[in-house]
Amino acid sequence: MNPEARLAELKLELPSAPKPVAVYKPLVICGNLAYASGHGPLKPDKTMMTGRVGQDLDLAGRSELGSLNRVKRVIKVLGMVNCTPDFRDHPQVINGCSELFRDVFGPEHGVGARSAVGMGSLPGNIAVEIEAVFEIA
Repeated sequence: MNPEARLAELKLELPSAPKPVAVYKPLVICGNLAYASGHGPLKPDKTMMTGRVGQDLDLAGRSELGSLNRVKRVIKVLGMVNCTPDFRDHPQVINGCSELFRDVFGPEHGVGARSAVGMGSLPGNIAVEIEAVFEIA
C-alpha cells in the first residue's frame, strides 16, 4: 500500500505546507534526497502547540514534494523537545513521530536513524520541532 493510501486508511489528514517565517525553504530536494526543515506541532484548530514538556505539557512539505508516494524511505529524524532541564524522556516524546512514519511508510522504510534532544526553547515556544531527511524516487 502506498503512503497516501496508508494515511487515508489511518484516517489522517496532512495540513497544508507551512509558509516560511524566516529565510529558508520548508523542503529542499537534492538529487534523491528531500530535506525537511524543522516543523512544529499543529492542533486541530490550526494553532501551534506551545509550552515546555515537564512544565506546561506532560508525556501523555507536501506541496514541494507533490506526493508522499515519492518517499522511498526515512533516512534521519531529528526531534527537538522544548523542555525543562530535569526532563529526561526526550526519546518517548519523539516516538510519536517515529511511530507515525513507521505506520505510514512501513517498518522497513519508515524507520531511520534518529536523534531526540532537549532544548531550552524553540521558535514561538512550540513544544516539539521535527526535522527529517527522506530518500525520494
